[in-house]
Amino acid sequence: MIFKACLLAVLIGSTSQVSNAQEIVAIGEFEIDRTEVSIAEFAEFADETGFVSQAERAGGGEVYALGWQQQAGWTWKTPFGQTPDPNEPAVHLTFDEAQAFCQWRGARLPTDSEWMEAAYTERRLNPPAGFATDVTYPYPTGDSPRGANCLSDCGRVPSRIDYSDQLMRGIGPAPVGTTRQGVNGLYDMGANVWEWVDSGSEREKVTRGGSWWYGARRMHRDDRATKPRDTAVVYIGFRCARDR
Repeated sequence: MIFKACLLAVLIGSTSQVSNAQEIVAIGEFEIDRTEVSIAEFAEFADETGFVSQAERAGGGEVYALGWQQQAGWTWKTPFGQTPDPNEPAVHLTFDEAQAFCQWRGARLPTDSEWMEAAYTERRLNPPAGFATDVTYPYPTGDSPRGANCLSDCGRVPSRIDYSDQLMRGIGPAPVGTTRQGVNGLYDMGANVWEWVDSGSEREKVTRGGSWWYGARRMHRDDRATKPRDTAVVYIGFRCARDR
């Protein structure tokens, strides 16, 4: 808790925009990132602030393999213990670490209601074929989960990097912005990696969207999950939001 308080005190006083600034999508009274935050984006934050994650200090984050297991060297820099594509989503980060990055960017994590509106209710006035204004869909990809990077029932995603030799199931994330665009022109609100949102209790925070570890049911609008805010695992990432 001391580390968290000190980290946030330093970062709140240093707001910045990353040089490869995330594209922001306006939805009603707020804006949200078009993609999940990438390793490359997070690296700029870490370089500027001297940030060291909980997983780095512990020697590695966790993965589920017949129970939660710590994996040496698995951090946001090397999510599977090896050199990643820098456009993969940043993972092995706690709720507070994700919030700190967003504050550094002059933003914040989205609330649950904001995330849900962005993910499932089409707000574009002239959306492309397959979407209609003000319609709420069951999946962030629309009427069907196809095109998302999920475990087995979303169709093939050619852009995925195969990490199956490191995992009990699934093959890992796709680089941000490479799967099918969904509701509101956003990427990977369903599957790829779970996303932290700023809702829940003091100890437990909500994650939305499911991940490559699960099938399509975890990206359905009726699905909701919570996790301890200090969870740092291989399939939870995030994106930022801000008021308009």
